[in-house]
Formats: sequence, structure tokens, C-alpha cells
Amino acid sequence: MAAAGAGFALGLSLIVAIGAQNAFVLRQGLRREHVGAVVAICALSDALLIGAGVMGFGRLAEAAPWLAPAMRWFGAAFLLAYGALAFRNAWRGGAALETGEARQARSLGRTVAVCLALTWGNPHVYLDTLVLMGAVSAEWPAKGAFALGGMTASLTFFTALGYGARGLAPLFRRPAAWRWLDVGVGLVMWAIALRLAAGG
Repeated sequence: MAAAGAGFALGLSLIVAIGAQNAFVLRQGLRREHVGAVVAICALSDALLIGAGVMGFGRLAEAAPWLAPAMRWFGAAFLLAYGALAFRNAWRGGAALETGEARQARSLGRTVAVCLALTWGNPHVYLDTLVLMGAVSAEWPAKGAFALGGMTASLTFFTALGYGARGLAPLFRRPAAWRWLDVGVGLVMWAIALRLAAGG
């Protein structure tokens, strides 16, 4: 349960940051167009990448014993920097999610193509899932539970964002909401970084 909770917390913190993919999911939710397909693509893509990162990193760590400590320190440094950026965004403020209403409905094929491009064409997704989730998972013997926690966070977030868009949109059009979100992301990132630096 502890490993699953850690995977869920880290996965959720990485996913909630404002970006093109989340904006696209929110837009689709607002327009009520192909929401199920969009949520499924995002969640399944994350599940594949998280699974590959956690299991692949485990095999690499067995072959190279020095890799796990090195990646643990890399992960701690990255999370500290990521958290600092979140706090900086909260301090600066001014961010708001512009959803934009489309004048005509997109076809399912076009929607899927755009969603796949935003998901797999984003270099940060590979760093977050393959590298960072894989590195942090090395601290947990129950790697499967850790991966499941991260996958559950992805599914939970995208489902809530897509199907709860009508209720969330007015809130996240306000810069203050993103300030608080960034503060929460920063706190989670720094807490995990400190745990990694302390050796788990």
C-alpha cells in the first residue's frame, strides 16, 4: 500500500501540471466530444510508459548496481528543480487555462490523431514516466504496486478532467486556482525529493 501510495502521489504530481495535453482533454470535456476515447488514450499511454519505466529500470539496476543510487540522486535533484519551478509559477501567477470553444465538431479520427500527437510527441512524458518514475521505483521492493499507483493516478486524473470539465473549467480559468495547484505540486515534489535524498 505504501508503494502504491507513493506511485500515486508522484504520478499525480507529474500529471497535473498545466500543459497542452491537459488543455486538450479539458477542451474535449467542455465540448463533450469523444471524451471516452481521449481519456482512454491518455491513461493507456501513461500506463504503458510507466510500466516500461518501472520494469525496464529494474532490469537495468540489476545489471548495473551503481545505477540505482545514481538515479536516486538524479531523481532527487530533478524533483527539487521541478518543485522550485512550480513554486516560481505560483509566485508569478498569471497562468490561466484558456479552453476556447470550437465552431465545429472534430471527427473521432482527427481527435485521436491530435491526442496521440500531444501525448507521444511531448518529450517531458518520457522523462516523467520512463526516467523519473523508473528511478523512484527503485526505492520500493513492490515495484508492481508502485507502477499500479502511478497508473491509477493517471486514470483518475484524466477521467476527472475529461468528465468533470464542465465543473472545473470556471475554476481553472482563474489564475488563483493555478497558484494553489502549483504550490501543491511543489510541496509534493520536494517531499519526495527529500525522501530520496535521505535514502528512502
